[in-house]
Amino acid sequence: MVRESPGAVSLVVVGAGPAGVAAAVCAADRGVRVVLVDSAVRAGGQFYRQPDARWGARRPQVLHHAWRTWQRLTARLDAHLADGLITHLAERHVWFVERADGGGFVVHALGGSGQDRPQTVRGDAVLLATGAYEKVLPFPGWTLPGVVTAGGAQAMLKGGLVLPPGRTAVVAGTGPLLMPVAAGLSAAGARVAALIESAGPGRLAWGAVRLAGHPAKLAEGARYAAALARRGVPVRTGHAVVAAHGSERLEAVTVAALDGAGRVRAGTGRRIACDALAVGHGLLPHTDLAGGLGCRIAETGHGGWGVAVDG
Repeated sequence: MVRESPGAVSLVVVGAGPAGVAAAVCAADRGVRVVLVDSAVRAGGQFYRQPDARWGARRPQVLHHAWRTWQRLTARLDAHLADGLITHLAERHVWFVERADGGGFVVHALGGSGQDRPQTVRGDAVLLATGAYEKVLPFPGWTLPGVVTAGGAQAMLKGGLVLPPGRTAVVAGTGPLLMPVAAGLSAAGARVAALIESAGPGRLAWGAVRLAGHPAKLAEGARYAAALARRGVPVRTGHAVVAAHGSERLEAVTVAALDGAGRVRAGTGRRIACDALAVGHGLLPHTDLAGGLGCRIAETGHGGWGVAVDG
């Protein structure tokens, strides 16, 4: 039996990460009735993933960036939950959104731990804040126990207050997620044997130039770099993990230098002992709901696809 939320609302926001919560509270500030639908138990998404309140974590904020921003957002969210302008439907996995006959939209979700309780929500408008997923490039040994994605390692730390299996970790791949993951693992007690970034110094310098108009982001990167330096974490640019080794689980990785075209330089392989590898090669946006609604999906220029938007 499909259960339908009572009454149509003005706006349905899919995704309760920082973007979805910000959209919901901004709309509610202007008197708009909002239903916020998300698959997680608590709002926050991957960025502000938090441990279960029953665990009694005393300072979860130490694992997060811009925690005060999130506190301000959640205070506004709580106020609108209390005044009834926002309804938060947690633990609902949205699998399809369609246009309704006569206008508006119907959001189809599955609830419960087994995702076996269908539910629909109707709204005049839908805002998609469905976030992204990690891209991982395969290499020999990448399925060994002990190899996790960079975001997975961060989720274990933030949501479970646990480190990836093992005590000596290598963080590898490319993209801005690697530095906070390495810094977080190190701060939580893991020995980070190396941070391996496949981008070379030239590409990283160009990225810094592009960020010149966002000094807060540059400062954030500098703080992570300083934290890694204080903890003695070696950082290698223009390198990549080309193989993971182990019989029953991860025991070591081979790291090699890359040339300007991203090819492995012969004779540069070096073995690093570790029992955990957090690897990621950037993020790709979730486009399934947008694509189902007929939005145009276009290449992003970063090896993936995203929703085409205007200015």
